[in-house]
Amino acid sequence: MPRSIADAVGVRFDPDFAGRAAVFVPLLDKEDAVSSLHGRFLVVRKGQNKMLTFGPGNGTINVLGGWKVEPFIIVEGLFDALSLAACGWPSIATIGRWASWLPEVADGRVVWVAFDATQSGEVDFAAYRERLSTATVRRLRPPPRCKDWNTALVKRGNTTVSRWLRDNIL
Repeated sequence: MPRSIADAVGVRFDPDFAGRAAVFVPLLDKEDAVSSLHGRFLVVRKGQNKMLTFGPGNGTINVLGGWKVEPFIIVEGLFDALSLAACGWPSIATIGRWASWLPEVADGRVVWVAFDATQSGEVDFAAYRERLSTATVRRLRPPPRCKDWNTALVKRGNTTVSRWLRDNIL
């Protein structure tokens, strides 16, 4: 992942947060104010959660303009959003949480929900389509045999992923 992208999003690294390496990123509200701090442990131990959030939530990770630019792409996780950014595509990451202001910023727009290519990704897509009822909500799946956008980037490379996105969005 290019450091410039991680820096622009505000990603920070702690080699020993509660005994494990972790990355942290601010969750922003629709005014770009920090609403919470989200962290993800880089080492997963049995019986311990891999993610943590400090604060009330109600924010997203905004990458390369996030929800303020077209196309408006919503992904699940930090690494998915960073992977799209490495391919030149903006997005927001919900980290599995709902931001109450999303219907307002999605109103009248085309919203691409690019959740994981899993059963839970399909369920979450259906929920977003219902909640974003004043938007045109479309499903955007990663390339075949890729569970998510980070897997796609690692397996296929940024040129192929960018072409996949262009061919499926434009």
